[in-house]
Amino acid sequence: MIAPRLANLEGLMSFDDDLDSEGGSKLERFASQTLDPSLSWKDVEWLKSITTLPILLKGIVTAEDARRAVEAGAAGVIVSNHGARQLEYAPPTISALEEVVKAVGGAVPVLVDGGVRRGSDVFKALALGARAVMVGRPVLYGLAARGEAGARHVIEMLNKELELVMALCGCPTVGEITRAHVRTQGDRIRALL
Repeated sequence: MIAPRLANLEGLMSFDDDLDSEGGSKLERFASQTLDPSLSWKDVEWLKSITTLPILLKGIVTAEDARRAVEAGAAGVIVSNHGARQLEYAPPTISALEEVVKAVGGAVPVLVDGGVRRGSDVFKALALGARAVMVGRPVLYGLAARGEAGARHVIEMLNKELELVMALCGCPTVGEITRAHVRTQGDRIRALL
């Protein structure tokens, strides 16, 4: 992978032109240089000591991490597998969402990021307990295709699709979307037993 030269990233990333085939790809090198293996839950405490902003922790996909995030003082958690690019078998965010929601027990809001491509995906995430849904890639695709107008179009399209799914499910407001509106693979397995 060769990272594009973007003016807004100048000074943050090096864009040397040499291709080091023995050291792995440039993406692998970038990842290894930017990830800090010494990070721990105590860093949340440090972050809280230097800011009054709420701290949301992204990358939560297990009940254990969700509980630890709450104990560490996070103001919210974001269920995200980071696009599953870092770990081939990372669970889909929609599969991890309900476990995380149950684990935090309403102590903090749970957001979901990843896998949202349609309004029905937003509906399912809300039904499984997400307080909000983050949409990145579709908006980026719209932006790449048609600039600001493309990004706006994607948001409007997702909104219209969500409204249609809500109408078809008899939910006049977002607040009326409940767990009863979706069936997961786990529900289907339990029904067979």
